[in-house]
Amino acid sequence: MVSLTQLALFSVASTLLIFTPGPDIIYVMTRGVAQGRKAGLAAAAGFALGNFAHTFFAIVGLSALITSSATAFACVRYAGAAYLMYIGYKMLRSKASIVPEGAAGELACRVIFRQSILANIMNPKVALFFLAFFPQFVERSRGGVPMQMLVLGSTFVVLTMLGFGLVALLSGEIGRWLNRSAGAGNRIGQVAGCILMALGLRLAWPEA
Repeated sequence: MVSLTQLALFSVASTLLIFTPGPDIIYVMTRGVAQGRKAGLAAAAGFALGNFAHTFFAIVGLSALITSSATAFACVRYAGAAYLMYIGYKMLRSKASIVPEGAAGELACRVIFRQSILANIMNPKVALFFLAFFPQFVERSRGGVPMQMLVLGSTFVVLTMLGFGLVALLSGEIGRWLNRSAGAGNRIGQVAGCILMALGLRLAWPEA
């Protein structure tokens, strides 16, 4: 089982990494500003819960299989990049700019939630992160490695939800402010779409 010291160190390291600028946190910010707090929280929850899948993949060895195969890694990476670009394109083509008072509808939030889970799962770099980061906090001498991975993965999900949730709330407030400013929100949906498409291109771009 995981010790308290082990869990505390993991939590501190995870929190620092969660707030490190990256495609996932930018995605949440973009949704929050363009579509409001509810949309941002839906994106945050989707990205957080998507980490359960990566935890499971790491436990059963699927992540190692994907990252060890250049072809498999590239296929998943391009699929994830295409999906992000598709989401961005839909936002770019949307006639709506910023929703009134930054409040996305219930149906829109469910769609964003599903899209965020899928976008997280289809990002092989997240799988690589789990393989590189988690083993540093697993103590094989304590036994029950799969259970330790599950506990650490669940902790990471909770911390991600808290961290990204805060980002969603703050970005939602920024969106509300833009919506009250004359003309400021006219193109925010299109800008958000461009950002998501750029994230997709960045994911597909070969590493230097």
